[in-house]
Amino acid sequence: MQTVREIAEEIVAREGGYVNDPDDPGGATNYGVTIHTMRRLGLDLTGDGAVDVADVKALSRAQAVDIFIRHYFQRPRIAELPREIQASVFDMYVNAGANAVKILQRMLREMGYAITVDGAIGPQTIGAAVDAAHPDPLALRDAYGVARRNYYFRLADQRPASRKYARTRAGGKGGWIKRAEEFLSPRFHLSSADFNRRVAAWG
Repeated sequence: MQTVREIAEEIVAREGGYVNDPDDPGGATNYGVTIHTMRRLGLDLTGDGAVDVADVKALSRAQAVDIFIRHYFQRPRIAELPREIQASVFDMYVNAGANAVKILQRMLREMGYAITVDGAIGPQTIGAAVDAAHPDPLALRDAYGVARRNYYFRLADQRPASRKYARTRAGGKGGWIKRAEEFLSPRFHLSSADFNRRVAAWG
């Protein structure tokens, strides 16, 4: 099994370097760490008394990895979930914050577990996830991966500006969909035809 640091390194590589996309609600981002996160953590890397775009650009890859491990894995208690879903929930938490946990909680509720959908990993969520992982933890991982993918599709359905993250200019799977499917068994990947049918209404 991968270590948490190895997973975090992969997330940083997946996120890439500095970007400041006006269509991204996260704003200026470097290695997946947003300016909002840096302001929340008080990371004034340039020492000028303000956390701004210059600080985002100054963030190192190693600092991003440490931020993800501490604030996106340890603090949300992802380590207490079944190992098979930790990497996917961790990756999604970096991408979507507490929505990563809400996706899991809604999925567990649909499976019959009476838990609260609040975006926080507590005893109820941990217990339900551990129970749902038996006898087939990979089935739970795949179910979560499909739920992630559906979350991205719904976002793009509702917000046309976000569709470029779900579908490429050439019409293929965009970064969001590929990202979700990295944590899915191959048999659950959408075929090109199925993907095209799903996004046909976008025009």
